[in-house]
Amino acid sequence: MSRIGILTAGGDCPGLNAVIRAVVGYAASRDTMVIGFEDGFAGFVEDRSRELFPDGCGAILPLGGSVLGCSGANPFRQASGIEAGRRVFERHDLRCLIVVGGNTSMGTAYAAQQAGISTVGVPKTIDNDVAGTEVTVGFDTAVNTATEAIDRLRTTAESHDRIMVVEVMGRDVGWIAVTAGIAGGADVVLTPEEPVRVSDVVETISADLRRGKDFSVVVVGEGCRFEGEESQTGLEPAGEGAFRLGGVGHRLAGMLAEATGLETRVTSLGHIQRGGSPSAADRILATRFGIRAVDLALDGPHGVMVAVSGGSLVLRPLQEVAGRLKQVDPALVQIARAIVA
Repeated sequence: MSRIGILTAGGDCPGLNAVIRAVVGYAASRDTMVIGFEDGFAGFVEDRSRELFPDGCGAILPLGGSVLGCSGANPFRQASGIEAGRRVFERHDLRCLIVVGGNTSMGTAYAAQQAGISTVGVPKTIDNDVAGTEVTVGFDTAVNTATEAIDRLRTTAESHDRIMVVEVMGRDVGWIAVTAGIAGGADVVLTPEEPVRVSDVVETISADLRRGKDFSVVVVGEGCRFEGEESQTGLEPAGEGAFRLGGVGHRLAGMLAEATGLETRVTSLGHIQRGGSPSAADRILATRFGIRAVDLALDGPHGVMVAVSGGSLVLRPLQEVAGRLKQVDPALVQIARAIVA
């Protein structure tokens, strides 16, 4: 019987358990045992592992989070971590390690591949910022969550003649902001790809006021920075060289309230975008990714990531996607700005 491993690296997102279920269930049909490693690469090098069986994974499809736990730790930055990883890989006699992670985790997967630990990547993140794929596991659910929130906030904004500022996640890219902004009919969408020019936002809202519209919904990505400033708002150390973002919505709201005279409220959606049950689209994508990853783990090639292009599954070399950011399509930003409603 062949043996393969799986771990969920980086932050959690809806659909991780759907990937695990697909991997375990399909691997069994190919006479393959799956070893799950807890808490990402941290648990891998420490060999915190357990065998996964279809009977135990059958009911996890609709669950949020990961039954294996998540961690953004990268022990392969040290030679001792690389050596420990090799020993674990050999101890379990693994054919391949399936890494479910974001762009940083794909970089760690590539480091593992270079160290002689055969890997296959599955892209996941609500941010949708992994290079080489049109969509990642978790993104659709996050957009649906943000869109529903915008819909609800829009009705109260209209009832009370307010500006509603909605801060969404996405770190350094604005995929959630622009996609949920379009779907929710936001009046202004601000993404981290361009500095926020407050005067432009004020002019847009003022133009609405002149034509009789006395409320506004503004969606802003958490990683936005203001024009003339070098750094993003609210940078706080979050371990492993990462930073926690947040607070841009409150800063923007204060500026807009002062400039327009309108009552302004802020809602920061935060981690509710990362939690909860995955959407149907995410469950299907996760299942497709998981099955393809098993075939690659057993038959090769290794050192690749499963991706989506034109709706079809394709392969991307880990070397090409490791650590790279996929920024928002400018055409989507233009769509968000084109409609006056």
